Amino acid sequence: MPHSNSLDVLACNTLRMLSVDAIEKAKSGHPGMALGAATMVHVLWSRFLKHDPGHPGWLNRDRFVLSAGHASALYYALLHLSGYDLSLDAIKQFRQLGSPTAGHPERGLIPGIEVTTGPLGQGLAMGVGMAMAEQRLARQLNDRAGWPLVDHDTYVLVSDGDLMEGIAHEAVSLAGHLKLGKLICLYDKNNISIEGPTDLTFTENVAMDFAACGWHTITVDDGESIAKIEQAIQLARNETQRPSLIIIQTHIGYGSPKQDSQDCHGAPLGSTAATATRRHFNWPEELFHVPEAVRQFWQPIRERGEQSRKQWQHRLDQGMATNPIVVQACLDRLQGLPNKTWSQTLDAIAFKPGEWATRSVSGSILNAMVQEWPSLWGGSADLGPSVGTDLNNEPERTIHFGVREHAMGAIANGMAAHGGILPYCGTFLSFSNYMIPAIRLAALMQLRVLYLFSHDSIAVGEDGPTHQPVEHLLHLRSIPGMTVLRPGDVWETKLAWKLALELPGPVALILTRQKLPWIDEEPVAVQKGAYIRRDCVGDPELILITSGSELSLVSACHQELTNQGFRVRLVSFPSWELFAKQDKEYQDAVLPPKVTRRLAVEAASPMGWHQWVGLQGHIIAVNHYGISGPFEEVLHHFGFSKNAIMQTAHAMLQDR
Repeated sequence: MPHSNSLDVLACNTLRMLSVDAIEKAKSGHPGMALGAATMVHVLWSRFLKHDPGHPGWLNRDRFVLSAGHASALYYALLHLSGYDLSLDAIKQFRQLGSPTAGHPERGLIPGIEVTTGPLGQGLAMGVGMAMAEQRLARQLNDRAGWPLVDHDTYVLVSDGDLMEGIAHEAVSLAGHLKLGKLICLYDKNNISIEGPTDLTFTENVAMDFAACGWHTITVDDGESIAKIEQAIQLARNETQRPSLIIIQTHIGYGSPKQDSQDCHGAPLGSTAATATRRHFNWPEELFHVPEAVRQFWQPIRERGEQSRKQWQHRLDQGMATNPIVVQACLDRLQGLPNKTWSQTLDAIAFKPGEWATRSVSGSILNAMVQEWPSLWGGSADLGPSVGTDLNNEPERTIHFGVREHAMGAIANGMAAHGGILPYCGTFLSFSNYMIPAIRLAALMQLRVLYLFSHDSIAVGEDGPTHQPVEHLLHLRSIPGMTVLRPGDVWETKLAWKLALELPGPVALILTRQKLPWIDEEPVAVQKGAYIRRDCVGDPELILITSGSELSLVSACHQELTNQGFRVRLVSFPSWELFAKQDKEYQDAVLPPKVTRRLAVEAASPMGWHQWVGLQGHIIAVNHYGISGPFEEVLHHFGFSKNAIMQTAHAMLQDR
């Protein structure tokens, strides 16, 4: 044990015991990592981390990500002691309803928490995204500004569990390839997981794995050695051409009777063990005790961070005085602001009448919008030509993620959370399942991330059921805070893109591989989620409801039914989420309650459609996986043909 009179050790033990007390009071939490990793985070935050708790949104702050989000109690103790707006009373309410000190760190609840973490591996990949954002913004802005406007590090604390997840390997591989020299990962290697020692399942040489991916690796054999950890972090900071992994050997539950046991990973120590831990650290019986000496210890550290910010601000003020136009443009760029003309440019984009795949329409719009949105950066999981995510004249803003969908989603989250970048990423809709954990976190954090998912249905055709999405639309629509837009033609795709650039939170555009017929009528209210695309004179006898690539087919059915003398309304329904937000008056105007004959047509799962068609309505959808064949034949096979839809419509109308 380090010398007990050391002020550093006293500060480390304060972090430990605040964590233990919070977890014991809550009767819930993970004390093991909080006890074992306290020294490494103390060294990082007290010696190296460049931040100003009084201005947590400072643009050039270092970023810290606790990928092992189960160690949240340790994070909250750090935030409290270092001066963030987090009271001791809030720590006492750890994991309680309505408290900002949630079970896992949540962005937006407490200043200083960069991202929401918990699902292992996601934080590491988001840290890669943050480092990518810093690298790219620095390249773009520092020479222009004439000084290092963007110059900060990204630190990520990872656990054994983080590195077992597949997403970690994807992110690590890309980070090494991109030479993210300002990314430093601290690996709390305590060799314990929930089921027991990690050698039950995890025996690889992590240092060699990372080195093979182009990382600089350092090993610290004693997680309680302040000097060794400090030296390792400094060595990592000195390495600017490679990301760094610092492997720090620690003891889970350090200082407790349950040290080096899985028993302290995910459960409170219990009163007896907690008391023994206090005695080990010679800690007072007073709960949530913070020595005055520790508060004084952190005061000059806060002042140092404030001074760093003021120096940066002074350089910024000098730049504004000597070159205001250029520097203001750089600031606008850092804040992700678009050109004021972006909306007019989008409105002016024209497409000649003819058949268009909405993925192609989207690709043209994307290429126009990157000229208006300097913050719009992104790419695909090695599917750029297929999805329409390649940039024709901005190769530096294209991100080649490689075949790494899991990491791509989380990296996009990290870029969005960093600020200054509006990321987009694309793949086939059937592969969106690889990204769901990251998409879910984007929705939870309300990050602005654009997803371009093409090959939207069984109309993928020859690639067969593995590539033909069925349940995917429903899955995306079920995520709270997510907006899904499935445009049905050129016009709707333009308006969907406009919405995607305006809406808060993550947005998914669902796009077609196949070309769609031209529809002359332009949409009037895509922003409402659903709207009347074609109507009848008088009250409708039947309402046809559809979305996306089925719009032209159902539109043709509407025309024929109208020619036959039926009063039929055609409702285009590109977004369930936006329609659900409309007031009842609008919803009833589009879908009058008295009109119970409603037929929904969508080449996806029928689940969820009954909320719009009612129990007396009918749904033509896909109840099973697809089949391989030319897309026209596949659609016809599953009932997506004019004859099949007309037959159902006539059956519904026969008793009028």
